[in-house]
Amino acid sequence: MTNDAPKAKRWRPWAQPIHWGVDLAMAIPFFLLETAWLVLDWMLGLGLEVWAAQGKRDRIDAAALAHIGRVQVLLIAAFVIGTLAGVFRARWTAIAHLLVALLAGGVLLVVQHQWDRSHTPPGCIRYAAHC
Repeated sequence: MTNDAPKAKRWRPWAQPIHWGVDLAMAIPFFLLETAWLVLDWMLGLGLEVWAAQGKRDRIDAAALAHIGRVQVLLIAAFVIGTLAGVFRARWTAIAHLLVALLAGGVLLVVQHQWDRSHTPPGCIRYAAHC
């Protein structure tokens, strides 16, 4: 009678869900940090730069474009971290990052809409082919 040796288990991080305490310990600080960064960047990054420009249109435009770029980076980072959390089966972390991605997408939508409204070409007829 032969006894087969037990097979070594392969540990894969996505094989079992992460413990809910660890998941919440990662989700809550990340959500608060990313949301606070988004709000503070809007107030301090864009708001103070527009205030410091004192009506100079080129500096205001540069600040708005820099803000759009920073929000796009946050949106990509939230999607990447949310995807990794989903792969590692950290449900609450994935949900928190998807909420931040939705928030960043909404902010990006508003900022780009403001940019488009303030930068229409002069003399452009609405609904014309060249506009």
